[in-house]
Amino acid sequence: MRYSLSCLLLLLFTCGAKLLCAQAPVYQPISAIKKGVFNTSSPDPIFNYHWKNTAATNNLQTYTLKPETYHSNTPKSFDMSRFRSKNIIGITGTGSMRFDFGQTNAGWLEFEADDMPDNVELSISEYNEPAILNQGAVHRIKTLAPVKHGNLYRLELNPELYEGVRFGWIHVGSHKRNWAMKNLRLVCQVKPVNYLGSFACSDDQLTKIWYTGAYTVKLNLMKDYLGAILMERSDRHSWTGDAYPSQAASMVAFGNYDMIKTNLIHTATLDNSIPSYSLYWVLSLIDYVNYSGDKAFGTRYIDNARKKLDKAYAMFDDPKDLNFYGWDERLGAGFENPTNPETQRAYQFLAIRCWMAFSKLASVLGQEKIGGQYSSYAAEKMKALRADKTWFNNTGLHASADAINTGLTTDTEKNSLYTKNFTSRVNRLSYSPFNEYFILQSLAGINKYDDALSSIKDCWGGQLDYGGTTFFEVYRPSWNNILGKNGAPVNNQCGYTSLTHPWSSGVTQWLSQEILGIKPLSPGFKRFSITPRPVANLTWLKGSMPTPFGAISIAVDLNTGINTISVPKGTQAEMVTLPLAGSLTDIYLNNKVIWKKGTLTKSDILLTDSTASFKSLKAGNYKYRLVYTAKKPLKVIVEPQWDYAINQFKQDSVTAGNWRSKFGKQGFVLFNFVDTGKNLERLPSFISKVNLKRQANLNVTNSPKTRGVLTDTLGNTGSLGTIVTQDPLACLQTMTMDVEATDTAEHEISLYFLVWDDQQRRSALEVFDLKTLNLLAPVQLVQHYQKGKYLTFKYKGSIRLRINQVRGKNAAVSGLFFD
Repeated sequence: MRYSLSCLLLLLFTCGAKLLCAQAPVYQPISAIKKGVFNTSSPDPIFNYHWKNTAATNNLQTYTLKPETYHSNTPKSFDMSRFRSKNIIGITGTGSMRFDFGQTNAGWLEFEADDMPDNVELSISEYNEPAILNQGAVHRIKTLAPVKHGNLYRLELNPELYEGVRFGWIHVGSHKRNWAMKNLRLVCQVKPVNYLGSFACSDDQLTKIWYTGAYTVKLNLMKDYLGAILMERSDRHSWTGDAYPSQAASMVAFGNYDMIKTNLIHTATLDNSIPSYSLYWVLSLIDYVNYSGDKAFGTRYIDNARKKLDKAYAMFDDPKDLNFYGWDERLGAGFENPTNPETQRAYQFLAIRCWMAFSKLASVLGQEKIGGQYSSYAAEKMKALRADKTWFNNTGLHASADAINTGLTTDTEKNSLYTKNFTSRVNRLSYSPFNEYFILQSLAGINKYDDALSSIKDCWGGQLDYGGTTFFEVYRPSWNNILGKNGAPVNNQCGYTSLTHPWSSGVTQWLSQEILGIKPLSPGFKRFSITPRPVANLTWLKGSMPTPFGAISIAVDLNTGINTISVPKGTQAEMVTLPLAGSLTDIYLNNKVIWKKGTLTKSDILLTDSTASFKSLKAGNYKYRLVYTAKKPLKVIVEPQWDYAINQFKQDSVTAGNWRSKFGKQGFVLFNFVDTGKNLERLPSFISKVNLKRQANLNVTNSPKTRGVLTDTLGNTGSLGTIVTQDPLACLQTMTMDVEATDTAEHEISLYFLVWDDQQRRSALEVFDLKTLNLLAPVQLVQHYQKGKYLTFKYKGSIRLRINQVRGKNAAVSGLFFD
C-alpha cells in the first residue's frame, strides 16, 4: 500500500500516595491549601485548593480520590460493609465491580492487600465500559493485572501511568479464599495552577461550560508542555494547532502566562506537518503577547512567525498537502481527504487573518514596516479572491467562518455567508468543538450572539447532558438520543474518541471575551475594553479576567440595574459599554448622580437606545446604578428545530437473510458475496455507482451455521460476504459508501448489518449529502445484529453513508438494497 503524507501523519497519530514504580517520576502530594468555598459549577474536585507557587517550572503533584458510587452485577462477591468507613472491600467470590469517581481525572488506580490469592484485573475508562483504544497505544485494552510493589497493587498501562479516568473496575477472575482489598484509590496528577479567572451568569449551563472547559485544560497541563489528550492512544503530546484554543482558555482561567510561554517555545519549530497548525501557532503568539504583555517575547519570535507567514504566502494560490484541517466531513474527515476546495479556501482566509493580526502585533512591537508588509499581503490576496464576484456563494461553513474572521469581509459578504451557512441548527455545528470555536468567533464578528449561545448549548451543553465532565474530541448532539448517559461514544475517522480533549476548550475563552466582554487593547491589558453582553435573555452575568496587574472584574444585573467594575492598578478601561434594560432616567456612580434624563450628557458618557458607555476609567472600583422608568420585556426566543432532511428510520431484525421478497426490488449490492473483493450486484437505473472507501473485504466460506447470511437471487445460501471497519488500526474505525445518484427523486435504501462470530457489536450510521457533505440525519445506532438487521430510510440525490464502530470487534455490513 502506498502512503500519502496524510497517511504518515495518521501513523504518527498511532505511533497523597507514593509512586513506587520505576517507570514514572516521583510526584509529591499537593502543596495547595484548601481555601474558600467549593464551586459546584466546576467539575474540578480540588477547585478550592490554592497554591502559593504556580510557576511553570513546578513539577506535577498528586492527590487521591475515593469512588463516589459503585455498582456490581455480582454483589454477593463483594462485601462493601466496611467500604465507606474504612475503605475495605471484602472479596468473597468472582465477578466485577464498577466505581464512579464523579468526574474524569488524570490518574491511575491502585489498592493495597496483605494477601491477594485470586486472579485480579483492573480497568479504567472515561465512559461507563472498560476502555478500548486503537493499535499503537502501549496497552490499547485498558484492562490489565495490577503490578505488585510490596503490598501495593497498581494498574500500570503506560510509562507515565496516568490515563483519563472517570470509571474504574476490579475484576476477580478466580476465587480461592476470601481476602481484603484495602484503600482502593485513584491517584491523580495535577500541575499547580489557581483559578484566577471566573465566569457566572443566569444560565447555569453556560456557567458550567466555562468551568468544564477550564478543567479540561487543567487536566492536560503537563510538567513542561500542554498536552492534547488524556487517554494514552499513542498521540499524547503537544499538537501545535490543538494548543491554540487550549492556551487561550488557559490564560483566561488561570493566567498562567509562563506555562503558555513554555509551550510556545516547545512548539515553535513544530507544525505536526499540518500547514494550518503553523498559522495557529502565530495566533497563539499574538494572544500570548496581548494577554501577558510580554513584548520582548514577541520580538524574540517575530522572525519565527514571519517564516510561517511567508510560507503561507508562497502556497496561497494553490494550497496543497494541507494534511489535516479538522474531523468534520466537510473538512475532508481528518486524514481522509484533507486537501479539498473547502479546506483550501479556509486555509487561504486563515492566512489572511493571520497576516492582518500579525501586522497589528508587529506595529505594537515597533516594527511598522514589517506590519505594513503583512497587511499588504492580506489586502493583495483578499482582492485576488474577490476577483470572483460570487466567491461567497461557493464557500462552506468553515471557510465562511475563516473569511469573517479576517475582519475584511463587507456587510454584504457577511450577510450572504450567514444566510447560506449559519442558519441551519444542524449544519452550523462542526463535528469537532475545536473547529466550532472558529465558528463562534465568526458569529461574534457578525454580531450574531444569540446564534452563538444557541450553538454553544447544542455543542458544549450537549456534552454536559451526555454526562461529560470534560469536553470531547468530536461530538454530535444526536448521540444523546441513542447512547446511554456516559455510554461508550461513537468511534470514527478520529479513531477511538477521546472524551478529554483540551482543543475543545476554546469556548471558555470565548465566553470571557465575548459575553463578559473583556478584551485587551494593548499588551498585558494596560488598556482594555469591557462590553458585557447579556444576550439570549441572560439577566445577569459576572466574572473576572486575570492580567499581569491583577484581575479585571465586571458584574451586570439587569434586574437591579447595578453594575460593578474593578480596574486594577496600572491599567485603564478605555471604554466600558453597559447594556440597558429599559428607558433610562438616572445614572449613579458610587452612589452619586452623574446623569439625569433631560440633562446634557457629559463628554465621557455615550448613550444609545441599548447601551450606556463610559470612557477612560482609571484604576479603581466602580458601581454604576442604572435607573429606569420601564424595563424592556424579555424577548421571546424560539430555538430553531433540528432541521434534518431525513428523520424517519426503520429497523428490521426479522427478515434476516431472506431479503428477496421485501428488499432490493430495484437493485442491490451483496458485498464480497462471490469472493473477497467480488460483489454480487445489480444497481438500479437511478444509481450510477456505489463507491466504498476504507473498508476491509471479508468472505467467510465455511459459515453454514451462521444465522442471517444473505441468500443469492435464487434463494440459495452460500458463503458470508461482508465489509468491515479495520479495527484496531488508528482512524479506521469507520468506512464510507458514496451512493451516486442520477436523479433527485425520493428512493428507499436499506443497509444489512450482520456478524458471523456471535460477538456483540454496536455500530452507528451517519448520512451526508454527497455534494455539500452536510449532515442529513441524526446518527443512528444499530446493535444486537447477530441474526442480521436492516436499517431502512428514504433519501434524495447522492449521499454518503458513514458506518462507524461503537463497541465490539468492528462494524460489519453485508448488503445494500434499493427500493
